[in-house]
Order: sequence, then C-alpha cells, then structure tokens
Amino acid sequence: MINGYYDAAGGMVTQFNRLNVISNNLANINTPGFKQDNIIIGDFEKLFSQKRDVLPLQNNTKKAAKFLNRNLNKVPIVVEEYSNFSIGNLQRTSNPLDLALKQKDAFFTVEANGLKLTRAGNFNLDSRGFLVTKEGYKVLDIKNNPIQIPLDAKNITINKNADIYVDGEKIATLKIVRIKNLNTLKKIGNTLWSFNPKEAKIETTNTVLQGFLEKSNVNPVIQMTDLIQTNRMVEAYQKVMTTFMDDLNRDAIEKLANVRA
Repeated sequence: MINGYYDAAGGMVTQFNRLNVISNNLANINTPGFKQDNIIIGDFEKLFSQKRDVLPLQNNTKKAAKFLNRNLNKVPIVVEEYSNFSIGNLQRTSNPLDLALKQKDAFFTVEANGLKLTRAGNFNLDSRGFLVTKEGYKVLDIKNNPIQIPLDAKNITINKNADIYVDGEKIATLKIVRIKNLNTLKKIGNTLWSFNPKEAKIETTNTVLQGFLEKSNVNPVIQMTDLIQTNRMVEAYQKVMTTFMDDLNRDAIEKLANVRA
C-alpha cells in the first residue's frame, strides 16, 4: 500500500518541476530573444528499458532488471527538457542598436567567460563605446574581437549582412553563427547559450534586421492554461497522498487492532 504513496509523491515532484518551467516561461514573456522551455514526462520503466543496454554494468543489467519495483517503475518523471526555437514576433523599435535575426538557427556571439551565443539583440554602448548586451557582455566581430563604436558617432548603420558602418565607414562585421543541430545548445541563463564549436558555422549573409527586436516566443495563453492544469495535478496528487496516509493507514491499523488471535 505504501508504494501508492511513493507513486503519488513522485508524480507531485514531477508536476513541481513542470511548474518551475512554466513559471520561468511566464517570467520571460517580455525578454527579447527568449525561447520557451518545455518538458516531456514519461515513466522510469520506459526510460530504463531504453538505456539499460548502455549502462556501465552491461553483463548484469538485464538480470538486475527483474528485481526492479514494478510499482515504482510507473512513477512519472521528467524524461527530457527542451527549448522551442521558433522565431518570436519582430517588433520595430527604430533604435539603431536593436537587432533581430531572420533565421531561427542564427545567433549573435558574445564574450561571457568564453564564447557564448544569444538571440537577444537589445544592445547598448558602454562607457568606452563597446557594443554590449543588457547584462554587459561584449558583442564580438567576425574575428572574435569586441566591437567598439565612437561615442560621438552620428550615424550607425548595420546592414542585412551584419556589416557595421559608422558615419559611412565600415568598422566591423558582427559574428553571426548558425547551429546545425539546435539540440546541442545548452541554456545557461541571461538569454545565453553554450555551444559546441563543431556545430557552429559563421553565416552573415542576409541575417540581420536593424531597428527590430525579436520578442519572446512564449505564448502566455497556453502557458497560463498549463499552469492551471499543473496546479490541479498537484492538488490531485496531494489528495491521493492524504488518502494513503490518513484514511487507508488508519483503516488498516484499526482492522489489525480488531483481529483476535
């Protein structure tokens, strides 16, 4: 009987994890370039059956499988977490330092404890004229050098091929990379992504829109619906746990107390 309690507890933990993902999506509705996260929920038995042949103890894995608790194997768990890389709506700002990317697999390159990628194009100039992200990370050119723009520049133009012109003179080209397999990217916060250089290819042709920002691709209506559904699932699991701990356990104890030798 206690296994049912464990099943409900495991299901509740999974819903809490889903709730964290949904809450983070909703918190970033207005974050430029943010990509919505989603999770896939499965059960341990299915996950184990897919991976057991590649576990370290290959000779013993299949024999050990028969000793697994068949009740706990059905506990729902987060099997996979992934990001939706669809392009968000483009908002015209007319700010020359606001940039958007036309392709969903294209990213700006910045220096943030190593090379990182971002799609948040709401750039600014710091006190020394370096082009930086909102968090202060330097935006890099095609040679991996920080881009510095004179503070007294009157006209800043960035064409569709990522070339930067200041008062009619070309000073740099933004480093835009396209990722072959987007599933290899790892989100590390602040709209930044770590990446495998083997998956990256520099591509600047027809990639940039100046004076536009890519908005978050989070759909607030769907996320609010998922939030309500998840809260109801948590409440349902809580009721199941209460039933096991209070009603069924009490009933079992009372019946055992009435058993006569």
